[in-house]
Amino acid sequence: MIVNQKSHYYLQLFLDLLIVNAVFLISAALAQPFHILISRNYMFILMAVLNFLWYFTSNVNGFYEDNNLRSFSYQLNGILKNTFVQATAAVLFIFIAKEDLFTRNFILYYAVLLIVFVSIRIQLVQFVIKKFSLKSKKLQNIIIVGAGEVAHNFYNSTFKLKTFGYNFCGYLADDETSSNHKNKIIGRIENLEAIIISHNINEVVVALPIQEFKRLDHIIKICNRHAVRVHIIPDYFKYISKKFRVSMFESFPIITIRDEPLAEAHWRFIKRTFDILFSSLIIILFLSWLIPIIAVLIKLCTRDSVFFVQKRVGVKNKSFNFYKFKTLTSTEKDENASYSPVTVGDSRITSIGRILRRTNLDELPQFFNILKGDMSVVGPRPHFIPYNNVYSGIVDEIKLRNRVRPGLTGWAQVHGLRGDSPNPVENEIRTKKRIEYDIWYIENWSIWLDFQIIGLTIWQMIRGETRAI
Repeated sequence: MIVNQKSHYYLQLFLDLLIVNAVFLISAALAQPFHILISRNYMFILMAVLNFLWYFTSNVNGFYEDNNLRSFSYQLNGILKNTFVQATAAVLFIFIAKEDLFTRNFILYYAVLLIVFVSIRIQLVQFVIKKFSLKSKKLQNIIIVGAGEVAHNFYNSTFKLKTFGYNFCGYLADDETSSNHKNKIIGRIENLEAIIISHNINEVVVALPIQEFKRLDHIIKICNRHAVRVHIIPDYFKYISKKFRVSMFESFPIITIRDEPLAEAHWRFIKRTFDILFSSLIIILFLSWLIPIIAVLIKLCTRDSVFFVQKRVGVKNKSFNFYKFKTLTSTEKDENASYSPVTVGDSRITSIGRILRRTNLDELPQFFNILKGDMSVVGPRPHFIPYNNVYSGIVDEIKLRNRVRPGLTGWAQVHGLRGDSPNPVENEIRTKKRIEYDIWYIENWSIWLDFQIIGLTIWQMIRGETRAI
């Protein structure tokens, strides 16, 4: 129910913490005789740590947000993430404490039982909520004031599921002919008071277009007069992304239309730390011997330089020197001068360059960009400056990409949106789609998503599915 979201959150959190503790004790008893656990009281420190970590990670990854609306497969992903953190913490604790009895068996039992019991809890809670919400004596009568796009979207995503404990009575709208749900319109907005009385309405959702909000004061007065609870959906759907945030600044409620995880300093620190460690590892273990080999092969194909350096757009719209292995002939002396995309069958690509581009090996020098702080391992690919200038007049959101560091690979790239087309119309469509994927990545970033993209990139390189040219 709309008014019971906090209650549902606390209920689910409480049940899961009970499960964490119960599973811990069961796993310990299965791994060793129970008296051994009692004698090693420091293991209860681990138990407390696991409780805190479950609370922390479940809030960070939004595990309890709209749980009753989401499919079990989506929620299972959250369970696996939380369990991975739990198992990792247990391994580290056991290693530091030099525990010799509660080791592999204990951790295996704990992880498996935690996944099973939390999965069962989710199914049971959803079953109970659905069972009790469908009892007529428990239902709350509700109407939606307004019958526009916002009202319809709200109905389709909530009351249509019939799992919220509400009896949807209908819409109130003045312009009935323009509505796609004319059969659900039960009256005009001016008849609100009479409808509240005749239908015994308990709650009202106001979903009026922004130009009609002048009527809000009158609607609220009528609802207050009859002790009817009011919920307001602001008509900002044209501007707000799916990842928005509502917060308080002093005594003022603030709606942030795009809530970006990397706007928070601690997440930027974690991402940057990973970038430094990962790029340093790649440079030391691979590039230290691979660069000389590739350099010799490039020199055999061309007398030009081994590295290609180009100005590209980085974080906060600042340009930086972007590094690649040289894959084109030297016919284009000033490659920063104009927008000339590389396409399939391009005559400028050298024989070794074709191999490097197809395997993505031409991108390896960008690990030095990552180490310097110009780029990240994962992020929107940095645009060539003339390219950025051409499309900034076509795609309004293009500069949103520059709120984060550009990446060596990205969400758009693992979905095949890599390279350009000689057809300007097709290239424009491709660019819009690529920016759409980039913005989704920025709004949905997590360290787990970065690991997923890195894994997909490596897999595509192994299988030769980089779709490079």
